[in-house]
Amino acid sequence: MLADHTAADVIDRIDYDLARLRRYSQPWGGQFVVTLRAKKLDVWTAAFLARHPDAVVLHLGCGLDSRVFRLDVPAGVDWYDVDVPEVMVGRRKLYEEQPRYRMIGSSVTDPGWLEEIPADRPVLVVAEGLLPYLVEADVRGLLQRITDRFARGGELLFDGVPRWTPTVTRFFRSGIGDGSELEAWNPRLRVVDRVSALQEWATIPLRPQRVAFRVFAALPLSRDYVRLFRYEIRAA
Repeated sequence: MLADHTAADVIDRIDYDLARLRRYSQPWGGQFVVTLRAKKLDVWTAAFLARHPDAVVLHLGCGLDSRVFRLDVPAGVDWYDVDVPEVMVGRRKLYEEQPRYRMIGSSVTDPGWLEEIPADRPVLVVAEGLLPYLVEADVRGLLQRITDRFARGGELLFDGVPRWTPTVTRFFRSGIGDGSELEAWNPRLRVVDRVSALQEWATIPLRPQRVAFRVFAALPLSRDYVRLFRYEIRAA
């Protein structure tokens, strides 16, 4: 679904028993939700880079994600993968930095790492599987530092869960409504798109799962549980 040959190679190199994950993912499982989410964010990322081939990309909470390698990133883009130092220790065993690709070991809530990033070009911020795990005060602070840093503007892409979710599960720490609250927090943010993470259900290659996710994408509760948001970061 993602044409991610780099990820397939990395899986073969990791010394980990994947049998439990395979049992979880067959024949149904959350892998389709995660992959559909990644698929749509890839589409948005590619579209932004086509318009801004000299952009700076901040991939926040990257984990072992190989987005920078599976997309056709223009030669003029500087890409920064950011995650906590202990994650970067593992990541550096699997990936190598390149002249325009760097890995930064830091919590995204630490304000210091942003000082390493050039701020003279449009910025694309991708925060996949990250913001719902931060408390609202940390989300606000992070977004404020980003908009303060990048005067030329750009875009912000992330996934969010409903505002009620943190009250019923211990996994999530913040939720989002229709997205207008970010505009109220920060006047340089303007919501452009908000879609279900299941929107790309037609790309699922297995017919029974494709049919099931077509239904999930039509039911309000499942359709809106994980949504994807695209914001314009207005130029200062």
